[in-house]
Amino acid sequence: MNNVVKIPLNEIHPLACDVLVGAGYDAAHANAIAKMLYTCQLDDCQSHGLFRLFMCIQTIQAGKIDGAAVPNITQTGKAIIKADAQGGMSLLAMEAAIPQLIEKTREFGIAAVAINRCFHFSALWPEVERLSDAGLAAMAMVPSHSWVAPAGGTRGTLGTNPLAFSWPRKDKTPFTFDFATSAFARGEIELYKRAGKPLPDGVAVDKDGNPTNDPDAAMAGAMLTFGGYKGSALSIMIELMAGPLIDDMTSLDSMEFAEGQGGAPYHGEIILAFDPAQFSGGKLAENDARAERLFADIIDQGARLPSQRRFEARACNLERGYVEVSADLYNDLRALLP
Repeated sequence: MNNVVKIPLNEIHPLACDVLVGAGYDAAHANAIAKMLYTCQLDDCQSHGLFRLFMCIQTIQAGKIDGAAVPNITQTGKAIIKADAQGGMSLLAMEAAIPQLIEKTREFGIAAVAINRCFHFSALWPEVERLSDAGLAAMAMVPSHSWVAPAGGTRGTLGTNPLAFSWPRKDKTPFTFDFATSAFARGEIELYKRAGKPLPDGVAVDKDGNPTNDPDAAMAGAMLTFGGYKGSALSIMIELMAGPLIDDMTSLDSMEFAEGQGGAPYHGEIILAFDPAQFSGGKLAENDARAERLFADIIDQGARLPSQRRFEARACNLERGYVEVSADLYNDLRALLP
């Protein structure tokens, strides 16, 4: 970004809240969404930071989301927690369910949250890192809209279907990854479009199934999975785990529900948590050391652990007290203020 605006850290959350409340979200939802956007922007995750306000606005303008929905959290006393978002954004339901997930994981060693009937737009890594901060290993999965062609296919059937995982590390940033099983995230294609840049090869096909580097043609056609058949298989797994397994929609269902209107996809989310203290049979320190040996060997040969760039960006932004966004994006966000 050549033409940038520096936004002080203490202005990110209020800016996002003002935009969201002005659009029709209540204070509770606006706060939950703004906290997520702040977290992503702090780590220079541009495609999931303040840029996502546009999708939040599109979603409420489409008239299907309830901007004041109150999540309903239920459990049977066992290891599965059900979080009904009641047609609202996922984040408020997630925040309400996470403390119970931590409690149940420590009780049973493994537990899960199934978030149902939610609109979802956000990165998954902040959710699994909340669990690794509590000393738990965690995974999260969601479908999306059927924007992505399966390997060998020519039309959208799968979602971008991100998978996130976080592993706790004593006195260190956790081992975390969060990636779409599509070759690109949808938001990345939108950012390429805003910047007037061509897409790399292997990201998408046009509406006729031909390879394309044009962001507009890609969004009219279909995105591609990463790693060919391997990414496609992972994506199908996520459709099943975060759809039929938890009694919720697939990406095909979500696309039909949208009826051609813009905004965030509507579906479910599954979050799984694991207690290393119980799984290791009381040998937590020994197995932490085993994990650290693995990480050290990776770093020693010049490779990087996932999220290293993100953690470095966080440290930099916290030290200097601001984040940088493109001037065009900032001006467009200011135009959304009531």
